[in-house]
Amino acid sequence: MKKIIFVGWISLMAVLLGFSPEMGTKRGQAVNDVVKVYGPGGPLGPIKEVAEQFTKETGIKVEVTAGPEEKWIDQAKRDADIIYGGSEYMLTEFMHDHPEILDEKKRTDLYARSAGILVRKGNPKNIQSLEDLTKEGVKIVDVNGAGQLGLWEDLAGGKGLIPGISRNIDISVKSSAEAIDLWKANPKLDAWITYESWHYRLADVTDLVQLPEEDKLYRGTPVSITSKSENKKKAKQFIDYLKTEESHQVFQKWGWK
Repeated sequence: MKKIIFVGWISLMAVLLGFSPEMGTKRGQAVNDVVKVYGPGGPLGPIKEVAEQFTKETGIKVEVTAGPEEKWIDQAKRDADIIYGGSEYMLTEFMHDHPEILDEKKRTDLYARSAGILVRKGNPKNIQSLEDLTKEGVKIVDVNGAGQLGLWEDLAGGKGLIPGISRNIDISVKSSAEAIDLWKANPKLDAWITYESWHYRLADVTDLVQLPEEDKLYRGTPVSITSKSENKKKAKQFIDYLKTEESHQVFQKWGWK
């Protein structure tokens, strides 16, 4: 009898304190109440917008954390449900570096985005093509990573422009975040060969020079559920939502194909 009363008292205290078998460390909040999504800054705009729409329609909260990997990888190892990449090679590289996090079989592809040229507002150097990037006095910022590894070289190679563009690369950095900081701090930088989508995030400080369709280069946007996610059903539900036509239109608004 005493044992039954004692167990009942513990159960009552657990309820009063906000704990249950489904509860996590935060009072009253279940571990799998939120779908945790991590990835680079490039696709943040459309993924965050789609996440907000998904939450409104389903009531399932999606939390998107984006930026250079080193800023979120430790937390992602603990609670990530979904990881996305800024290109196919980028997510593959992530899988090689962190084989315990992602399941290759859970990987899926979203939409492709095209490379273009970002220039200063008003395009003072009158840059209209890849060829114009080889002109004397043009200063280019290059992102040698973050889904853009080799991007300018792939664009320039078929047109014989590698030497001319290489000569005009004023600085090379590892991430888009670094390139954005440089772009805003150094007005002497004239051009950035990157994804068209970045213009929609930087419309106040850039103009976009689109390349002719025959010169365009596209890279994908892959996404994957993590191996240790305790929220796989809701994570899959969100990925399925990302693949709807409604979500595709959001990505197109942000510069995806």
